[in-house]
Amino acid sequence: MYLKFAIVALVTIYSSSFAAADEIDCGTATTHDIRMLNKGETDPKMKMVFEPSFVAGAPGDCIRFIPTSKGHNAETIKGMFPKGFEKFKGKINKEFTVKLETEGLYGIKCTPHYQMGMVALIQIGQASEEQLKKAGKVKHRGKAKDRFKLLFERMN
Repeated sequence: MYLKFAIVALVTIYSSSFAAADEIDCGTATTHDIRMLNKGETDPKMKMVFEPSFVAGAPGDCIRFIPTSKGHNAETIKGMFPKGFEKFKGKINKEFTVKLETEGLYGIKCTPHYQMGMVALIQIGQASEEQLKKAGKVKHRGKAKDRFKLLFERMN
C-alpha cells in the first residue's frame, strides 16, 4: 500500500515539474495572440486558418497560439526558422506560448491541416535577405503553397 502511494506521489511531483518548465515568462514583452480556426472570422470563406496569419514582432515577444476551434496545433516548418532556434510543436487542442528572441522569419503550420493551407508567418525584428530566400525556397504542398505566396507578398 505504501509503495502505491509513493509511486503516485512521485509521478505527481514529476509531472508538475514538467508543467512548470513549460510555462513561458513573457514579463513585460508584447504577447501576440494567434487563433486557430476552422473558419476565418475576418473572411468566412477561408477554411482552416490562423488569425492573424502574419505577425510582425520584436525580439523577446511572445506568441500565444489559441485553439479557438478544435483539432489544431502549431508547429514550426523545417527550413523556415532562424539558425540557432529550437523548433517547437504544440499539442492538438492545447493553448501554448512561445517566446521568440531570435530575429528572422518563422513558418508555422497546423500539422493536421497543413495541406489545406493552415499556415502562418511570423517576422521577428528584421529578416535578412538570406532568410527570405531560404524560407521562400521551402516547398509546400496543397493550399499551403498558395497561402505562403500571399503571405510573402504581404511582407513586401
